[in-house]
Order: sequence, then C-alpha cells, then structure tokens
Amino acid sequence: MQQLVYVVDDDQGMLDSTLWLLESVGLKGVPFTSGRAFLEACDATANACVLLDVRMPGMGGLNVQEEMRARAIDLPIIFVSGHADVPIVVRAFKAGAVDFIEKPYNEQLLLDSVQQALERRAPAVRQDPRLADVQARLDQLTPRERDVLLPLVRGHTNREVAEQLDISVKTVDLYRSRVMKRMQAESLPELVGMVIAAGLVDPLAFRSGT
Repeated sequence: MQQLVYVVDDDQGMLDSTLWLLESVGLKGVPFTSGRAFLEACDATANACVLLDVRMPGMGGLNVQEEMRARAIDLPIIFVSGHADVPIVVRAFKAGAVDFIEKPYNEQLLLDSVQQALERRAPAVRQDPRLADVQARLDQLTPRERDVLLPLVRGHTNREVAEQLDISVKTVDLYRSRVMKRMQAESLPELVGMVIAAGLVDPLAFRSGT
C-alpha cells in the first residue's frame, strides 16, 4: 500500500512547503486546511500518518486528536506547532501523539519523525488475515489460562509459573496443555509467535537466553 502523510494546517504557505518536502523524498502528502475536512475525508485503514497543526480556526489539533479517538481512527499523529507550551505538549502525548515538533521545523527532523510514524503504522496495515483467528482463540482463554500463558511465552519455566501463581507444577502442566489445545499450537515457539503477532507481549520483554 502507498504510504500517505495527511497534512492538516490552516497556513497555506506552510502546507505547500511541507507537501513539497514530503514529495522530495517520494512520500505522497494529502493536504487539508481544516481539521473537520480531514476527519471527513481520511481513510482510517490507510498506511498513513498525520502531521497536525495545534492551533487552527474552528477545530484545533487537540480536538481533532480527540475526535480521531472517538471515531477509532488509529493513525499515528505528529503535532507541528509554533506554540509548544508544556501543557499542550503533555496533553498531546498523553492522548497518544508520537511526536511534537516546533515551527519553524528542521526538515530532516520532520522527515525522520514521519518515517518512524509510518514504520510504526505499517504492521497494523500488513496484518496477516490469520491474525483474526489467533485473536479469537485468545479471547476464548479463561483468566487463569491467560495467567499461565503470559509467563510461559516470556520464557518462564513451569516451576517458576507455579511459584508466581501459587499453584502446583502439575496444575500448570494441565493449564499449559489446555492453552496449547485452545490456541491450536503444536509447540511453544508456535504459541510464542501467535502471541507476539497478536501484540499481547513485546518481544523485548522476553528473558535473555530463552
């Protein structure tokens, strides 16, 4: 899928220069001069990120961000603003922004941020169709089965899991076999791959040497 950058800024000069910068590195910019127009036209499933100005007439950037969340538009947001006071920056990041860049911006800094946002977005766009099946199986697990699943896929032994949950090793064995059966996993590595693909655990959280 083509990578897109939605650029939302009421300053036409800034909008034009940003589009030119993006096009100079092969990225397609899609311009909007108002937050409302962007919300009505954007594709929530696109391989895209959003460059969003904070202060615009009518609907400001933070309000656009809130409306995106309400509409389940989960595109990475990079705020660009000449008025980056701390409360605004904190509010933006707390609501999920991936970056906040002050105007006038450094061109390379902006491009680096856009590329990182697009890389972050790409896995969600490239989801394996089998992932829905994996998620459905995960949803069928009981709370106790999940309690056993998570430490197991992070590399803990059955005995360590038993100590963590204050149950017997034999009980852990029982739950482990149930989890493998429910998840339709032939091996622990296959189970680990499913859990990582579903985003249930961060690969960096795994124990070294396991």
